[in-house]
Amino acid sequence: MEEAIMSPAAQVIFSIIPIVGIAFGALVVFFYLLWHHHEIKLQIKTGTFVPKKFNAAAFSFLIGLLLTGVGFTLTLVFALMSGFSYALLGGLIPMVVGISFLLFYKYYPEFHSKNNEK
Repeated sequence: MEEAIMSPAAQVIFSIIPIVGIAFGALVVFFYLLWHHHEIKLQIKTGTFVPKKFNAAAFSFLIGLLLTGVGFTLTLVFALMSGFSYALLGGLIPMVVGISFLLFYKYYPEFHSKNNEK
């Protein structure tokens, strides 16, 4: 069967599409951050700014669960598809990072101290 050969112009256009997509995505993120910065400045000027508290315990627990689940699933799929090879690292790495976040959540004493509870 014959393979379709793309013209050089089509190859150039095809290779430019991801570059343009990434550039527009970066532009959208930049203008969002700029808008958010100006919004915070105006809130500080008017005295209505309330800083948000970051809940590190909830973040650690959530990210640990998500990464462990995704890593376990990827490890299982890669092990079934290609056996024990370097592809298995694509699942083992997020799984180990997720387990590390869960261990951090469990053993970090500041999360569970009496005076830090609300």
